[in-house]
Amino acid sequence: MDLRSLVLGVLLPGFTGTTAPTWLLDAARDGLAGVVLFAPNTPDVATTRALTDSLHGAGPLLVAIDEESGDVSRLQLAAGSALPGAAALGAVDDVDLTRRTGAALGGLLTAAGIDLNLAPVLDVASEPRNPVIGVRSFGSGTSLVARHGAAFVTGLHDGGVAACGKHFPGHGATTADSHLVLPEIDVDTAVLRARDLPPFEAAAAAGLDAVMTAHVSVPALGPAPASLEPAVTALARSLVGGEERVVVTDALDMGAVASDGFGEACVRALEAGADLLCLGTTVDRDDEGPFRTAVAAISDAVRSGRLDPAALWRSVARTDGLRAGVRAHRHGAEQRIAYREGTARATADPQQGAVHAERTMADIGAEVARRAVRGHGRVRREGTPVLLDLRRRVNQAAGPTFPALAHALTRRRPGAHILLPAQPGAEPLADSLAAIDVATPVLVLTREPLADADERSDLEAVLAARPDAVVVHGGTAGGAPPARAVVLAHGIGPANAEAALDIVFGESDDRAP
Repeated sequence: MDLRSLVLGVLLPGFTGTTAPTWLLDAARDGLAGVVLFAPNTPDVATTRALTDSLHGAGPLLVAIDEESGDVSRLQLAAGSALPGAAALGAVDDVDLTRRTGAALGGLLTAAGIDLNLAPVLDVASEPRNPVIGVRSFGSGTSLVARHGAAFVTGLHDGGVAACGKHFPGHGATTADSHLVLPEIDVDTAVLRARDLPPFEAAAAAGLDAVMTAHVSVPALGPAPASLEPAVTALARSLVGGEERVVVTDALDMGAVASDGFGEACVRALEAGADLLCLGTTVDRDDEGPFRTAVAAISDAVRSGRLDPAALWRSVARTDGLRAGVRAHRHGAEQRIAYREGTARATADPQQGAVHAERTMADIGAEVARRAVRGHGRVRREGTPVLLDLRRRVNQAAGPTFPALAHALTRRRPGAHILLPAQPGAEPLADSLAAIDVATPVLVLTREPLADADERSDLEAVLAARPDAVVVHGGTAGGAPPARAVVLAHGIGPANAEAALDIVFGESDDRAP
């Protein structure tokens, strides 16, 4: 391989739009490892499939996507994921249901032409103030996360796609968001091995295809951020199958590793032993800029002797192995489809596959949400309520706060009022509360009152004025606020919202903790 092909062989850039730009297609023909798709690339399955077909036609690219379900969705961003996220699956604690959920999601990704899903989240949500992991995790128990993470990996394989577990060696204990700053996990290696590593070990034993390293500081393992720390890569390699498994970095445009420059972060990640560099989104940026910067920085590092070409070649070989794994997962899924449909055909029609996957996801999503939701206290209400959505902080991984509960409520109770006191220009909260008739039921939507002081302050004001309010909590169970009536939804996607309102309006039995 020439130098350009070798450098391209470790890159996963993003790009803007629903058609591949010329620079990307040229890179694909020259040996580009793959691409990562984001929501602006994937407005619907049909458009995404046309895009992925063009990408695969340009070269043997890995097409990856960050589709966790629940709060983090790319393919179903417009309407919200039909599947509740990991926290709901952990609350149900039915590993067969988790596997079926992964398979349904894998089927949709396969229909869209996706090869690698940057999921599941294998972080143990041990810190309820965590601003970025939260309900993306299966829960706060190590063994719980381990068994459901492994089941989700198997499910994705059943659906035909490869799985990338994240964020190694664990991001669940942080109180800062690595999209913005570098969080620190200051515990000894014994705690890491007992609390954070078992989910990755279980997933590895289940055939995990890739592992994503986190932008977190773990002093017990080394001075650099985990994604740039050789000791962390070595630890990832120590997992079952780790010598052949691809190590992918979290997006290198994130604030946690940006202090020394984007190109330097790319080089340091390769020095640490990463195989694939996720370059991040190009939204609001020069589309080709991060790619050009990465290529130049890595090429210079090879020429100067800072990076060993042999190490890059080993990374390219691991990625070739990952491609072979994708083909095996796809073949297995196609055979299962043929068996299910009673036909001898080996390849499923993408459009038919998408329709089947979406229907399956809707059915499974409703089941997961219904079995996960919990009512604490007397949560049933009559009449037409006012909803106060107190969420204000944008989750950097999930994007803007999704109005699933508001949509579900106004459909069921057309006269319901939705108030957004946290939004700029909104009426002062005290004035809004004073204007609500005492006979009108009040619902309050929260996500992270422990981590967000403003959300907590607003909630305290609401409960002081209306102690009878029902709090619908879309965050983690450990982060739920103390109130007389609380509905734990374990996420706030469309299925979660419907299940929460079923309890509030007495259309489903209250569920004990």
